[in-house]
Amino acid sequence: HLARFPISLRTPPYVRGMSSDDPPIRLQACLNGDHDTGVHPMLPTSTRELASDAAACAAAGADSFHVHPRDASGRPTLDPEAVDAAVQAIRAATGKPVGVSTSQTIERDPARRAEQIGAWAEPDYASVNLAEDDAAAVMELLLDRGIDVEAGLSSPEDAQALVDSGLADRVTRVLVEPYDDDGPDAAFSSVGAIHDLLDTYGVGAPRLQHSDGEAAWPVLEDAVARGLATRIGLEDTQQLGNGRAASSNADLVRAAAARDAQR
Repeated sequence: HLARFPISLRTPPYVRGMSSDDPPIRLQACLNGDHDTGVHPMLPTSTRELASDAAACAAAGADSFHVHPRDASGRPTLDPEAVDAAVQAIRAATGKPVGVSTSQTIERDPARRAEQIGAWAEPDYASVNLAEDDAAAVMELLLDRGIDVEAGLSSPEDAQALVDSGLADRVTRVLVEPYDDDGPDAAFSSVGAIHDLLDTYGVGAPRLQHSDGEAAWPVLEDAVARGLATRIGLEDTQQLGNGRAASSNADLVRAAAARDAQR
């Protein structure tokens, strides 16, 4: 199915390690998550597909990326060879920063997970779920590698964990990302509580707000109203804001960019 993703590589204007004075991101595309192609026929999995899909998303308005690289069997992996290859290919195709996941669901063995993350060379940033018990150690490992940290907060408890870690002033971005497990109303409640706690403790890192499922578009629209960065992609939803099925990641990004333009 590679024919779905024609690819054109070009010399990027962005390279890993550029100055932190670069413009902040506004719209991140999350291309695949841990889904397989059964979720959507245009879900990219291979490195080549990810790069080509990212290029289409960049043309549609995405200024950064979050991806879950895959192994030869198509399963999400933290393997440094696979991760570095995917990040390099996407950056070459788009000229934009690329981040990956560090989720425990990808690699359950703590020692193996730390070994793999500690060997990464290419990601510009990586997301760390503060709900995971080793989140502080993973953040420190990434920072030691010169990889920026996105602190993923799905609840007020996660926000408190970030504050308690002592690393809140070292993260590049805070992800305010309540899950849609209990519906959009519960997601909105978590959004407000997370922001309140971050404000109380004076956490100054830029915030990116998003959710998934039925809450994806309402929470994105709230992010736009708050003047925050946001993200969209097949990892989070397979539907457009009007309920129509999205044809691709670029279709989702284009719709989100149109909302962002209304700020």
